[in-house]
Order: sequence, then C-alpha cells, then structure tokens
Amino acid sequence: MADALARHAVVLSATIGLVFTLVLLSLSTPLLHFLGAEGASLVAAKAYGHIVFAGLVLTWVMSALASVIRGTGNMLLPSAVICGGAILLIPICAGLIFGFGPVPPLGVAGGAWALLAYQALGTLVLGWYCLSGRNAARLRAGPLRWAPMGSILGVGGLACINPLLTNGLIASTAAIVGAYAGTQALAGYATAARLEYLLIPLAFGLGGPMVALVGSNIGAGQPERARRIALVGAAMAFVAGEAVGLAAAIWPETWLRLFGTDETLLETGAQYLRIAGPFYGFFAMGFALYFASQGARRLKWPLLAGAFRLVLYAGVGWIILHMTGSLTAFFVTGAAAMAVYGLCVLASVASGSWIAHPRR
Repeated sequence: MADALARHAVVLSATIGLVFTLVLLSLSTPLLHFLGAEGASLVAAKAYGHIVFAGLVLTWVMSALASVIRGTGNMLLPSAVICGGAILLIPICAGLIFGFGPVPPLGVAGGAWALLAYQALGTLVLGWYCLSGRNAARLRAGPLRWAPMGSILGVGGLACINPLLTNGLIASTAAIVGAYAGTQALAGYATAARLEYLLIPLAFGLGGPMVALVGSNIGAGQPERARRIALVGAAMAFVAGEAVGLAAAIWPETWLRLFGTDETLLETGAQYLRIAGPFYGFFAMGFALYFASQGARRLKWPLLAGAFRLVLYAGVGWIILHMTGSLTAFFVTGAAAMAVYGLCVLASVASGSWIAHPRR
C-alpha cells in the first residue's frame, strides 16, 4: 500500500505541476500587470517568471518525493537535500545573475535558472533514493487507481489551500501597495515581505516532524500527548519566528540593502518590517500548528484562520488605506492580521475540539 501511495503521489504532483505551468504561462502577462508590473519591471518579471513557471513540475515532484521519504520517518535525507541545495543555490544564483568565468551574466533570469538547477538535482537525488529500494515506500511502476488518489487528496487537497492563501495574501497586498505608492514602494514592500517566506521552511522544520508525531499519537489513542507535542512545537516556532522578526525590525536595512538601495524601496520596506516584524512569531507559530493539524486531520481552523487573515489584511486593510491614505495604517492592519491568524490556530489546537473524536 505504501508503494502505491508513493507512486500515486508522484504522478498526481507531476500532473498538478504541469497544469500550473500551462495556466501560468498562458496568463503571465495579465497576472503580472495585475500585480503592478509595467515597463522594465514587467520585462524582468517575465524573464524570471517564464523560466520558473516552465519548471513547476520539478517543484511539485521534488516536494512529493521529499514527503514520501519523510512519511517513512526519514527526516534527514530530505532536510539534507533541501537545506544543502539551498546553501549551494546562493553562490550559483549570484554566479548566473552576474556571470563568472566563461558564463555570461544572465541578469534576473539567472536566478530562475539556478532555482531550476537546484530543483532538478534535488529531484534526481530523492528520486534515486526512492527507486533504489532504500526507502521504506519504494517508487515502482504499477497501475493507477482512484482510491489512492482520493486518500491523498482527502488531506492534500485541503492542504493545498494554505499556500494559495499565503501567496494570495502577498500578491494582493503587493498589488495594493504598488497601485497606491508606485513601483519602488512595491519593490520595498515585496522585499520586506519576502522574509515571511523564509519563515515557512523554519516553521516546516518543526511542523514536518509534528505531522508524523501527532498522527501516530492520535492513532495510538494518545490525543493529549499529541496536543502537548503540538503546543511545544508551536512555542519553539514562535520563539524562532519572533527572533527573526525582531532582528528585522531593529535592523531592517541589513536585509533590504541586499536587494536594492533606492530611497523609496528602503523607506517602505523598513516601515513594514518595523511594524510587522515583531509579529512574525505569530505567523511561524500558526504555520507550525497547521502542520500539526495535518497529522490530526483537522485542517478546518487553520484554513479558516488563513482566510480570515487574507480578508482582514487585503480587504479591510485596503479600505483603511483608501480612507486614511496611510501605508502605516495598512501595515498595522497586516500585523494585526498576522497575530489574529496565529492566535486562532493556537486556540483551535489548545481546545478539546482539535482532538475530539479522532478519525481512524
């Protein structure tokens, strides 16, 4: 059964990646226009985006293979491939963007090619491990059936909503900032908000093991122990996320100057980080508990909390910006939405409803 689930997970992920490639390549221009890109920024965004969009199958398959291996209890190999590759990605990315030796500078497209190279190498390593028989769930050829697909989509389908909410929030709020304050302010906000993406692997590092730990304890009839595991992991994620956020709030330009020196970019980015940075712990905590909720098959409240955050920041925040004309008020709304998100997910886990009537 484990082999069949591994096979179906990889095929399903490759199919979804292909669908996203076709959709995003066909809609890239109107989508980038909606996000505020025009002129030179549109050209650069398309140069980067078209390469990344074309390689989305690699993104999905690499993630699926890592999940298959983690599901057997092997956390080391996926972490080593992902983290080791990310470390190598930094010099490779710089080399392709600015050029080195006989390799000419590729500009912003070099970053996209570096990302694809990293994902291709990661897919090869993880795929070899699953095909070689070393993994408990071996990847082998066989028939495709609807039942395993349904089992995967039963949890994975709902889980897909979370990154859509996260990326939708960043995209919509970036569009609002760009429309209100211009391209350089948009660049500053997007650069600052990118730190939020860096919190995701941090939260995943704690949340990934919690999926297995929470699921196994609930399956063994130990729901209280599962809840304690989730709450301890949440506390650790909060501390780690808060450390990153406070550092960004105190020294915002240390991060921002890695990407640009424009005065408006630095001013807008620093303004956002000083307001939202102290609340990053709530985001990291909520995201880690989202993974724990996967193990408990209780995704309702994490997804509702994510949707509420999106509505509060992009919806109510836009109204406040329109009424006050103040980016500060808009960013304060975003910080409040981040806190509400984390506290709502925490409340859902801490309450008895999270583990009441566990599914078997």
